Amino acid sequence: MRITDFHTHAFPNALADRAMATLLAETEEATAYHDGKISSLLASMDKAGIDRAVLCSIATKPEQFDNILAWSQSIKSDRIEPFASCHPRDTDIAARIGAVADAGLKGIKLHPYYQDFDLEDEIAFPIYESLCEHGLILVCHTGFDIAFPRIRKCDPRRIAAVIERYPDLRLVTTHFGSWEDWDEVEAHLIGKPVYMEISYSLQLLGRERARGMFLNHPRSHMLFGTDSPWQDQYETLSLFRALGLGETWERAVLCENAQRLLD
Repeated sequence: MRITDFHTHAFPNALADRAMATLLAETEEATAYHDGKISSLLASMDKAGIDRAVLCSIATKPEQFDNILAWSQSIKSDRIEPFASCHPRDTDIAARIGAVADAGLKGIKLHPYYQDFDLEDEIAFPIYESLCEHGLILVCHTGFDIAFPRIRKCDPRRIAAVIERYPDLRLVTTHFGSWEDWDEVEAHLIGKPVYMEISYSLQLLGRERARGMFLNHPRSHMLFGTDSPWQDQYETLSLFRALGLGETWERAVLCENAQRLLD
């Protein structure tokens, strides 16, 4: 079984120390389990027995697109599946998404808080349309964010509205549908064909609630993720296996669903 972590982060070596220090300074609640470099992510994966990681970048300005795309191409390997990023305020979104597809990448990452947009904003519609046109995946931060005020930008109601408007959008929601908004996840998303990865959630939900959410959601739409370096990959994998979902569930979440989406 080839385990895939569908949500990780790392930075170019020259930027990693500064980027990690900036992110850690944003909230006292954040903990880093490695230094944000590719080599450290790979070492963490080796310790946990994880074979492949989707590595998500975030463009906080439109002009960052080219550098992110070039770096993503340079780190792509059989173990690192980089997702680029474009900014909703970029004036040529169609060309940007086309360049991602031409580069052989499988998708992009968006973060409504760091990029300051609402999931239902019309400014994001060209991104969704271009992703659908090229068959690319969107990993999007969903729910609240530990470093920002609790203003709703990407909550379950908005997710449901976007999926209804763009049924062909290959949207992967993070943090079990929406971080620390799981009552709304259960009300509006659980049981529907919505992809969810599980980072930064299992230890907060607790075993019984997490297990119930899994068992009430389509098995084909659950993905393993850790948000490394902000969670320990080994610990997250242990928490998932401790749910006792059984071999069929474990193979789907850890391997088969990611393989179907990516390969």
